[in-house]
Amino acid sequence: MRITAFGGGHGLGASLRALKQVPGLDVTAVVTVGDDGGSSGRLRATRGVLPPGDLRQALAALAGSDPLSARTAELFQHRFGGDDPLAGHPVGNLVLAGLMELHPDPVAALDHAAALLRVAGRVLPMSRVPIGIEADVLDEDGELHLVRGQHAVAVTHRHVEAVRILPKDPPACVEALHEIGTADWLIFGPGSWYTSVIPHLLVPDLARAILASPARRLVILNLAAEKETASLTVPDHVHALPRYLPKLRADVVLADDKAVGDPGPVHRAAESLGARLVLAPVAVPDGGPRHDPSALAAALAPILATASY
Repeated sequence: MRITAFGGGHGLGASLRALKQVPGLDVTAVVTVGDDGGSSGRLRATRGVLPPGDLRQALAALAGSDPLSARTAELFQHRFGGDDPLAGHPVGNLVLAGLMELHPDPVAALDHAAALLRVAGRVLPMSRVPIGIEADVLDEDGELHLVRGQHAVAVTHRHVEAVRILPKDPPACVEALHEIGTADWLIFGPGSWYTSVIPHLLVPDLARAILASPARRLVILNLAAEKETASLTVPDHVHALPRYLPKLRADVVLADDKAVGDPGPVHRAAESLGARLVLAPVAVPDGGPRHDPSALAAALAPILATASY
């Protein structure tokens, strides 16, 4: 069964680790390329490469389970300490930056990195060029302000009224378009809604491919609001998706049974997408706002088995 998962950062990593545990899946991650903060922002600005952080996270999540691959993934995730020029850079970000200089095509660089990690599946960028993210946010007096940059949008405490990508029509990764067209399931979330999930819906060619795909669609909701979505309820997260891709329909919305609170409004929000709501315990046992890969895998397996292909 072919799975295409959209997102970035820790949210996408959680879903990929879960999907890796479900037998019989061929998983492709389509990763946002808008990060402009931290190590990724520094490498993007100084080396002119795609921001590598979210790509690294996806590669590490899908790394092979043999001891060598696991140790290599651990190395990729190691972040240099100190206060010298290497400080704050994960090893994997530097490896990916080097591979993207070695290979003019960033997809070839990612395939090279995937081979090093014996990745079970494939990791692709949403575009071969980095994008910018900006948002209109409302202050306490109801005045609109423009916030520029993925990092600035991600940490805003103000209500996000609208989010955009720059350029408005970046070239979509053609390999990603192929995976969308041949997938059995498309999976959106979990992750930062405005800066990791919704940007995929704003790339015109990706949006058209998503709508045209015969695949079934699954939305995995977050366990808690983040800074950029602090003003959104759980149903608001669902309603945000068709706001940016009006014809989007889904088959299943998956949420943690404790995180949703009253399930009634979430059920109605799922129905507005044409989807059924599935509630399952998918959080880590300590109650933190993180998905447990094994629990998420247990919830995903019966959902994905319903594909009629």
